Amino acid sequence: MRFVDKTVVVTGGSSGMGLAVASAFLLEGANVAICGRSQEKLDRAAETLNADKRILTAAVDVSQVSDLDRFYRQVSDRFDHIDVVFANAGIGVLTGLGEVDEATFDKIVGINFKGVFFTVQQALPYLTNGGAIVLNASLTQHQGLSDLTVYAATKAAVSQLARSFATSLMSRCIRVNAISPGVIETDMIEGMGDEKLQTLSREIPMGRLGRSEEIAKVVLFLASEEASYITGEDLLVDGGRIRLSLWQGA
Repeated sequence: MRFVDKTVVVTGGSSGMGLAVASAFLLEGANVAICGRSQEKLDRAAETLNADKRILTAAVDVSQVSDLDRFYRQVSDRFDHIDVVFANAGIGVLTGLGEVDEATFDKIVGINFKGVFFTVQQALPYLTNGGAIVLNASLTQHQGLSDLTVYAATKAAVSQLARSFATSLMSRCIRVNAISPGVIETDMIEGMGDEKLQTLSREIPMGRLGRSEEIAKVVLFLASEEASYITGEDLLVDGGRIRLSLWQGA
């Protein structure tokens, strides 16, 4: 097992990609601390993960630095140190340019950009030298989607943070990378309807949506010694949707 005696933090860990990543790290021997906005969802996640002594949950709003400070103190008290951070918490709101109000704008930016920045910054006193950080961006940063203007912009910012953080933390041998998932089967897309999901599947060269477990494998790779010479990268995990946009089968 690759992460025995390691401590991993997963924000947005109560469902979807975050929960799959937390589960995968536990199977590889890690202690895992997950946070999310809903304590009820966190409690259900803890039951699903079924690893009492190696799991810590906390209700946290990542857009609030005081919440993150409290969370990391809890992690330190329980597990002493942190080896890996997966900054996964994020929200997407389908709103066109003319319909975005200030409150919605601030909420998306607060969680997706400010939240990622301070998730990493506040972890630094507890993060071991030689550790790893993975940020969750999105393929939408490469597209011009009229109803995801703010969301896509925040994800482009996250990709840039990976490069800036990688440079800033090079002296501590902490690697920082991002992933840009495509359309993944999570709670976020459940309301789209079968017809829309089928259309999306046809737009993907591999002909299907991605699975959270596939994202987890990529995150664990980037966090492991197998990726020891990779930093500042943003890895597309999208079934070829962006790089193969001229795919003849589309």
